[in-house]
Amino acid sequence: MVIEILGEALKLMVLAGLTIAGILVILIWKKGLATRVTYLRFVIQAAALATFFYIFTYPIWLLIMLIVILAMSIVFGRFFCGWLCPFGLYMDLITVARKALKIRHRDLPDRLNKFLHNLRYVLLLVFLLLPAVLLLMDPLPSVQLGIVLAEVLGGPFKPMNILLGPIIPLIVPWAGPLVIGDVNFSYPYVQDIIGYTNGIYATIFPLIFVVLTVVGSFAIRRVWCRFCPTGASLAVVNRFKGFKWAPALHLEKDEEKCTKCGICKRVCSVQVTDVYEQKGGKIDTSMCMLCLRCVEMCPYEGCLKLKIGGKTIFKSRNWLKPSDSD
Repeated sequence: MVIEILGEALKLMVLAGLTIAGILVILIWKKGLATRVTYLRFVIQAAALATFFYIFTYPIWLLIMLIVILAMSIVFGRFFCGWLCPFGLYMDLITVARKALKIRHRDLPDRLNKFLHNLRYVLLLVFLLLPAVLLLMDPLPSVQLGIVLAEVLGGPFKPMNILLGPIIPLIVPWAGPLVIGDVNFSYPYVQDIIGYTNGIYATIFPLIFVVLTVVGSFAIRRVWCRFCPTGASLAVVNRFKGFKWAPALHLEKDEEKCTKCGICKRVCSVQVTDVYEQKGGKIDTSMCMLCLRCVEMCPYEGCLKLKIGGKTIFKSRNWLKPSDSD
């Protein structure tokens, strides 16, 4: 047992070491201030994808992982969406392919974009409340720990599996819907769709979903993030007395340094306009995924800052001229 634990710990240490090495390589190799954070994000997203594959080999961790993802947004906002979500990585890679082909993206109308943003809260509420409704209709035979654990993300809690949909890796450690050789392949939400359909629809509907999300991501940046229920930030608690600090990780704008150039609005992958429109201070919008593309691209020194609590951990720099530190 001890040897197994040490073996698993060693795997995580190797993954952490490779991630740190990748970050150091980017910091040393990538001199351009306007793209350095983007490359760092790709390294961290890739490491997160490998971590989720590892976690999925232990089903009992799934509920804990879901709780952590939802709870961390109280402190970190949608940092998970911008830096850790595997589905987000897939869409970012599709964006890279589109740019390589020199095809312009399309933007959604602002009203539709905000409607989809609000819709994800409704979807999140449905998936959180549905298990309670199913439990009332068909109560568990016992509240013993063993039975409760056996029902984790199964039985009446099965609908909550959908909230784990975005973190499904393309290669899975179980019998996936597509097997090539000895490798099992999957795709976010596909197995949930198959589970709620049957017959020929269990083949047609997943294919339609994959095609729509791939084509949609090619045309519109981070299209699924606009209404993903998992990405519904719990930062709305900062509207209540006593939670004004949440999320602790947030963007802040210096009104005096902003010239309304509009770069922050143009580079945002989910079309957040609050950074541009707000005069100054803490950016409260829960649409922001904290990908930091706006901070990275802002050409005015210290105009935009990423802060945790009252401490600045990253700020915009004038990338139009060489930095003294480069």
